[in-house]
Amino acid sequence: MRWNPKSKPNPEKVHELKSALQVDEIIASLLVQRGVETFDQAKTFFRPTLSDLHNPYLMKDMDKAVFRIEHAITNNENILVFGDYDVDGTTAVSLVSSYLRSYYPNVATYIPDRYAEGYGISYVGIDYAEDNDISLIIALDCGIKSMEHVAYAKAKNIDFIICDHHRPGDILPEAVAVLDPKRADCSYPYDELCGCGVGFKLVQALAENRNQTIQDLIGYLDLVATAIAADIVPITGENRVLAKFGLEVINSNPRPGIKALITSSIRSKSSGQNVKKKVLTITDVVFIVAPRINAAGRIKHGNEAVALLTEYDLEQAEQFAAEIEQHNSDRKELDKQITKEALLQIEENNEQTRFSTVVYQENWHKGVIGIVASRLVENYYRPTIVFTKSSEKLAASARSVKGFDIYNALEACAEHLDQFGGHMYAAGMTLSEENYENFKNAFEKVVQETIHPDVLTPEILYDAEINFSEIHPKLMRVLKQFEPFGPENMTPLFLAKDLKDSGFAKTLGAEDEHLKAYIKQGHSDSFGAIGFELGKKLDEVIHKKKFDAIFSLEENEWKDTVTLQLQFRDIQASNG
Repeated sequence: MRWNPKSKPNPEKVHELKSALQVDEIIASLLVQRGVETFDQAKTFFRPTLSDLHNPYLMKDMDKAVFRIEHAITNNENILVFGDYDVDGTTAVSLVSSYLRSYYPNVATYIPDRYAEGYGISYVGIDYAEDNDISLIIALDCGIKSMEHVAYAKAKNIDFIICDHHRPGDILPEAVAVLDPKRADCSYPYDELCGCGVGFKLVQALAENRNQTIQDLIGYLDLVATAIAADIVPITGENRVLAKFGLEVINSNPRPGIKALITSSIRSKSSGQNVKKKVLTITDVVFIVAPRINAAGRIKHGNEAVALLTEYDLEQAEQFAAEIEQHNSDRKELDKQITKEALLQIEENNEQTRFSTVVYQENWHKGVIGIVASRLVENYYRPTIVFTKSSEKLAASARSVKGFDIYNALEACAEHLDQFGGHMYAAGMTLSEENYENFKNAFEKVVQETIHPDVLTPEILYDAEINFSEIHPKLMRVLKQFEPFGPENMTPLFLAKDLKDSGFAKTLGAEDEHLKAYIKQGHSDSFGAIGFELGKKLDEVIHKKKFDAIFSLEENEWKDTVTLQLQFRDIQASNG
């Protein structure tokens, strides 16, 4: 593991903010690292309000979208709310459809089948709209590059409103309205919304048109927060506001579907997360709520997720949640088994020392190969592609390591591929089976020639070096106000040097996989520390050896007593 500090913030700005806020230097430094440099910016960061949300009509084409929807309602048209099968798509469909149905009945939903139709707007979905006399489709979390699909629908007298957050191409679909803050000609102040976030802006605009206020929409924010967490978008600006208030809804009065999911996860032994604690965080949503919603589309159908999230009867929601819990359990078993088979394949082929991982088996479940690719990256830290059979072709999911652009690598191997798409760290592709070996060899060659050797070692970036004398309850109280954490506002990580165990270090877990210790630095007070998956480093801690650690700070509640605890991310022997 490589340890590196994040870029140091401007010391003058740190000093100015420290004086303005009357806080410790380490807090001011953390804030400036996150782009918070003035008193007013700090006020917005620490005390976000719903009034910080932008006017939805600042988004290009919003007026056209609202006009077309209101026109459809006036003329008693049938409306179809269409979305992707992942968390962002299904929450977006649930949000927009449930809002429209609150005052207009002629609203249907459609989630494409992951395997029969694939990602995005489908011809099958448009045909479904035609067969059911639907004249307006609202597409969420997809559609920004669906020029041919929109034209196909137009020929059938079906209009489209596109609500997407992916980067557009040079040409936009000829839809009635295209809502996407990443449009080059869109001056909306914040362009990092997820698909559900764009859907919420549409609902916000519709609500304003009906003389409703943001207070009338708070009940929908549990869906938006779930999508923000799952889609790994920056939790800055407008996303920070939506996530904060959405988490409050999740913790106080969630919709029956989310409440039932949380309850079923507590009952299930398959959940390794501690969901019984009082307040759920973004991390809890990522690891507890999101995988269960995703499991519906991976194992059965995304429609099940929408049915759960739009159900208002708790008893019925609990039945839906129990079914999805089973899907999630099945998904976990599948990814565990396939990962085991893939690791065995790497060993049998003597490929442990390659620069890339490319594996294939025809009966691997297509719904979990992306998860398996991520698992393989955890084992062999290198660009990874997992193939399975899909109809007459091979389909794959790819995952990269920090600092290596897997999309560019695929582009260099394009002659062997039928199609591919994605971004720097994740991609999907299809190819003909006879091209598999040639592609595998070409990909390995490209990675070997272009990857920097350092990139093949995992890196951990820490925010600041800290002494134990600076760690106190007041610091923790302020750090808690940095929540919700997520991309561009990650949980602060600290480096502390020359630490010693107080003599109580031990391993925990069925396989001694975790590390528990009580740590001192010089003559400081000792702090409890936990290191998940660091049990193998016990020898570096015992016998009062000096070591350095990167850790986050957290509160540990035990028998109604709350204490500060370090959560180790990594440890290594001190140089001194």
